[in-house]
Amino acid sequence: MDTFMRERLLTFVDVIIRVPPLFIMDELLRIGLGLPSDNVVLESTEHDFEISKVSNSIVNSMIPSFLVPFDFEYFAHKMHFIIVLKFLCCCLGYIAAVCTFMLWKNHLIIVYLYLISVGAIFISYWSNISTMKAIITYVGTHESTTSILDDILCLNLKYVFNEGPGFLIIQNYVLQCSLASVFCYIHLAPRHPLLQKFLVLSFVAPSILSICPFPTQVLYHVPVFAALLPLAVCKFVIWYNCITMLKMIYIGYQHAYNFINNYGLSALAEAEWIRLNVPCVLRMFWMLRVGRQVFQILGKNYGDETFTYYAMLRNLLINGCETLTAVLGMTSIISFICDYIGCFCQWVLLTEDGNEKNIGPVSAILFYVLALQTGLTSLDREKRLVRLCRNFCLLLTVVLHLVLNIVNPLLMSLSASHNPALHRHLRALGVCIFLILFPVSLLVFLWSHYSVSTWLLAVSVFSIEVIVKVLVSLAIYSLFLIDAYRSVFWEKLDDCVYIIRSFGNTVEFAFGIILFFNGFWILVFESGGAIRAVMICIHAYFNIWCEAKAGWSVFMKRRSAVNKINSLPEATAKQLRILDDVCAICYHKMQSAKVTRCNHYFHSVCLRKWLYIQDHCPLCHNVLYNAESMQMNRSNEVIAAEQGAESTGDEGAPSTADQIAHPNAEDNVFRVYEGR
Repeated sequence: MDTFMRERLLTFVDVIIRVPPLFIMDELLRIGLGLPSDNVVLESTEHDFEISKVSNSIVNSMIPSFLVPFDFEYFAHKMHFIIVLKFLCCCLGYIAAVCTFMLWKNHLIIVYLYLISVGAIFISYWSNISTMKAIITYVGTHESTTSILDDILCLNLKYVFNEGPGFLIIQNYVLQCSLASVFCYIHLAPRHPLLQKFLVLSFVAPSILSICPFPTQVLYHVPVFAALLPLAVCKFVIWYNCITMLKMIYIGYQHAYNFINNYGLSALAEAEWIRLNVPCVLRMFWMLRVGRQVFQILGKNYGDETFTYYAMLRNLLINGCETLTAVLGMTSIISFICDYIGCFCQWVLLTEDGNEKNIGPVSAILFYVLALQTGLTSLDREKRLVRLCRNFCLLLTVVLHLVLNIVNPLLMSLSASHNPALHRHLRALGVCIFLILFPVSLLVFLWSHYSVSTWLLAVSVFSIEVIVKVLVSLAIYSLFLIDAYRSVFWEKLDDCVYIIRSFGNTVEFAFGIILFFNGFWILVFESGGAIRAVMICIHAYFNIWCEAKAGWSVFMKRRSAVNKINSLPEATAKQLRILDDVCAICYHKMQSAKVTRCNHYFHSVCLRKWLYIQDHCPLCHNVLYNAESMQMNRSNEVIAAEQGAESTGDEGAPSTADQIAHPNAEDNVFRVYEGR
């Protein structure tokens, strides 16, 4: 138990320490990497143009003609240079945050220790500056006092602490001692005893010197000189470890290069995804981000008459997807929720199938692709909320499809395995009823509250597709259940199942074409974009072209198998009575059968399913079918009819069926097949 808790604690620490780089990336993306937005650029351009006109008129009217007029173009170029410089700095900061996020835990801790030590120096400097300003102001306003030390020696303590900065000096001294202790404990330079003492002295020296009767200029520059030694130590750490850092970067590059050569880029991405624990980090980042916004909203607006929790929820949803990193965090939350939906379905269906594990990743990928495709982060606040709700509706219909992928195999297995557990059937059927009623309710609500649009058409297509798939699954489940309780073999079952599944696949293919044209309309007339165009191409290839090829391949295989079966002779009732055996494929008694060229008997349906896979006999592995028989199918029927007529007219001549039934007639059977 202790080991388990220790591992959980270490995992939590690893997640927490990777969150700050995400906040840095999020803030840089929120400000647009230093680039002004379109509206800001337009307003600033118009404003600068008006100012330039007014300034030009003022300058031309006031200054002599021999003076050079004010150069506004120089300032425009200077502003552009500042914008470019700001953009480059933001890009460097973003790259540094990404590299920091991807460090190993030990290296990341070292980076944080260094940053904390640098932060301690700046906090110390800021506190010393504030204290010095208060002391200089106090000494300057009291001409009778030369220093704080003079008042202390004169026992004017009440005057110092009530009207003077006595408490401020004590607070600064305590703070400086704490910062000195932290810095001396965590700094990465060699820890010589003399250096440690000087570091402590450099932190507390401004607090001690501030009460002494030094000139104002000296007191004002004391914090600067006090910070020089700690800054020199931090700079020494960088120079001292620069070779080590370069070696670590090179080792990391070699590791990635060798890993890609041995296992591929996808394996490296998966390994790094697991090592960095990205989903948990993104969830923690998004929850902390939302928690910070909740405190800000409650601190500003709680208690106001206009404050409502609904408005707060709207703001949280709008602000929760304003940057790409925020969208990633929301995506991780959605994946987490969908994982629990899959686990709930597993609990309801009493199954241990692994399909529920796909709901979370698939939902997350779909939501993020929808966010990129619709430009969610670049929309206005109200439009962003509307688009987010629409994406949630589309995601909900996809989750219904994923739940159907869990329940469909269970339905087939329950009906085909003669499972007597009634409660398992009822649970699966209950989920199917929900998958019918919920999309119907959703469609009724959407069509009654919204006008016709491309988005509503897409949601409707996905919802109807779920309903059709559920009905197809229930129909096949019913057929299998009926077949399970039949006492005789049902030869038409395979044809019925094929027709039902073909209907479902045809509807799905038609809906895919509708979605393709719907997306093409959005791309051309509503909102274009490279990501949407790529997704339409992917949809056209995988969901239309590949599905059409697969469906046509199945149809051709089935037609070929049917032609092969039709080319084989049908066993007569006398042959079946003499054989008195079961089909070697399904182990059911044969009321009718086909006879192979190797004199084996099988159900026509069973042999057709076997021919989907291979052309060899299930028993002796001889070739069941020759290519020439397809070309001579019509002539075979004529020959068989003539042979049947001759056998009917001449009672002494054995028929083809009799020749097949008796082992001595094997040569004649082969001759018949060779003729065919």
